[in-house]
Amino acid sequence: MAVPAPLPRLFDYLPPANGNWPLPGMRVEVEFGRRTLVGVVWAHAAADPSSPRLKQVRACLDDTPVLDADLMALCQHAADYYHHPIGEVVATCLPNLLRQGDSARIKGELFWQLTDRGQFAEPEALSRAPRQRQALEIIREHSSGAPAALLTALDVPRSALTALEKKGWISLREQQPAQKPHTSLLAQVPLTASAEQEAAIRALQKAEGFTPYLLDGVTGSGKTEVYLQAMTPLLEQGRQILVLVPEIGLTPQTVRRFERRFNVPVVALHSGLTDRERLHGWVRARDGEARIILGTRSAVFTPLPDAGLIIVDEAHDGSFKQQDGFRYSARDLAVWRARLLDIPVLLGSATPALETLQLALDGRYRHLQLNERAGGARKPQIKLEDCRQLPGHTPVSPRSLAAIRDTLARGEQVLVFLNRRGFAPVIRCQDCGWEATCDRCSTLMTWHRAAGRLICHHCDSQRRVPPTCPDCGSQALQDAGSGTEKLEAVLSESFPDDTVVRIDRDTTRRKGSLQKALERIQAGQPAILVGTQMLAKGHHFSNLTLAVILDADAGFLSADFRGPEHAGQLILQVAGRTGRGERPGTVLIQTRHPDLPLLHTLLKGDYRPLANALLADRRAIGLPPFGYLAMFRAESPRREDAESLLETLADLLADCPVQTMGPIPAPLERRQGRYRFQLLVLSSLRPTLHQTLEQALACLRDMPEARRCRWQLDVDPLDML
Repeated sequence: MAVPAPLPRLFDYLPPANGNWPLPGMRVEVEFGRRTLVGVVWAHAAADPSSPRLKQVRACLDDTPVLDADLMALCQHAADYYHHPIGEVVATCLPNLLRQGDSARIKGELFWQLTDRGQFAEPEALSRAPRQRQALEIIREHSSGAPAALLTALDVPRSALTALEKKGWISLREQQPAQKPHTSLLAQVPLTASAEQEAAIRALQKAEGFTPYLLDGVTGSGKTEVYLQAMTPLLEQGRQILVLVPEIGLTPQTVRRFERRFNVPVVALHSGLTDRERLHGWVRARDGEARIILGTRSAVFTPLPDAGLIIVDEAHDGSFKQQDGFRYSARDLAVWRARLLDIPVLLGSATPALETLQLALDGRYRHLQLNERAGGARKPQIKLEDCRQLPGHTPVSPRSLAAIRDTLARGEQVLVFLNRRGFAPVIRCQDCGWEATCDRCSTLMTWHRAAGRLICHHCDSQRRVPPTCPDCGSQALQDAGSGTEKLEAVLSESFPDDTVVRIDRDTTRRKGSLQKALERIQAGQPAILVGTQMLAKGHHFSNLTLAVILDADAGFLSADFRGPEHAGQLILQVAGRTGRGERPGTVLIQTRHPDLPLLHTLLKGDYRPLANALLADRRAIGLPPFGYLAMFRAESPRREDAESLLETLADLLADCPVQTMGPIPAPLERRQGRYRFQLLVLSSLRPTLHQTLEQALACLRDMPEARRCRWQLDVDPLDML
């Protein structure tokens, strides 16, 4: 029995009192200590029914397995590879309502309907709540109920629906949708493919069985069109396609593009859905009704009875790695799942992760390349802007401001990119040097001027900006550095007659706000976009011709060995937003270190020279993809407890055939009131690493120090900080 508990084992239970043995993959209700949990039957084993230690299954929740053999094998592989308790892996695989014991059957689709009270509701009463009024009017237009998927596609925010539901005006019901007349598969004529696209499409359409592909295409080369045309014959055969995207923000536009092309059911699975919506999508995929399943990281565990192809878009993106709890890579599990299903898997990226690129160079992945932009668009011209003499309080250089002014005068759009939100990253006293630091983390607090608060971006602690220095009483408090909020203010002051749109986590918290902002930009009017990495991928702005990238040096100077890779990927992804229409693009990289060799490597706009340089460095010192890593992390309110635990573990590993580095304090040593240490384990052979990890875990669980700390194991860590 796989039970959702942090213990690395299965548990034995006797069959229920009625004597019917539930099948592997079925959910059951069991007693676990003093709790009642929902577990999943994993296998049948011989046991002594008279054993006093074995408990009976209390109830069987399913008539048929909710997990098929494919998903059970994927869970077992993930538990073994990431050394994580199998019960928690299985819990990740199931929608929340199934983990709570809800039925795995649905009556139909979800529809929002007017209640008897809502029939008499007046939309005019919602004049001060325009989103609620919009939702009410849409639902009123559908006498038999408005599909929840339709309201999601129209970006009606969940908060508006919840507010109307609380008023008693609408309710969410399950019902069978009206039968749709038979239509042809294609709802839209495919675009004409270039020679490179055509070659990639033919290769994918000829694929048989498990075949991993890397679609290595520059930004704007038409990778999505390759996906669409490669999917067509599989959909004609009644097969299912799983498409993974890195972020929720990319989901609505991708869903719309698939729905415009194909007359097949498309479902989206991501954390922005309600539990009921997520269950419906999961069940529709399991029952074979949904033909295209689009989702973020956890969608890799979606059941696919008619699987034909798995696509991982923007496969280099770090969002595919879960960074807490069960620390898995959805990209890597997608490849493993395709192997289990014996189907092709396609990883698409303009800037592939070095591990993926090396697999393609070694011939283990088939390498499909798109070197030219679609429609004859040219690659952007990238220039360095030497900002060594630029004052620290001035975020944008005079030359960058002049370039922005010229671009706006031509009726074009500008992206000013800074991957730091807030107004300023620090408040400092000019007299005594005091800085606003977080009481719970070893970091500075960011000033959010609009909210009038200092906020820690690591633990979300907040406090008001002090009127005077807490140490010396001086009023000479001044901000240092810049965030997107300050950048927006500076640009609005410099260009008072032009539109400035800021897109970051602070301005897109409300559902639908991101899409609304993107629609303003996609209208094509002259404007300045100010944004973080939310804008760096997957967006098409046809009138955007200039990108100004601020603070581009940080990644190349990072203590994390992956820092230069991630910095180069981010710069090229941002550059790829420009010049996607008829007009060429230009990128200005503001730097205080203009002599950095890797920055100059990027000036041609090609990722391969940078990747080759980084791969050569990695090979020389045995780091991934030429070595295999794992990291033990420990944290405790007492610094010595966390350090002592990993020191003891390092001593145990001293005689093992692996290298260890540490323990050392984490770069952010204190977070949420807990001191953090880390121990890195490196091996040139993957089996050797995993054998060592298994031995280390067996010892670690028995250490007295382990009871005084929180500790985790991260296999193939992506974030070393």
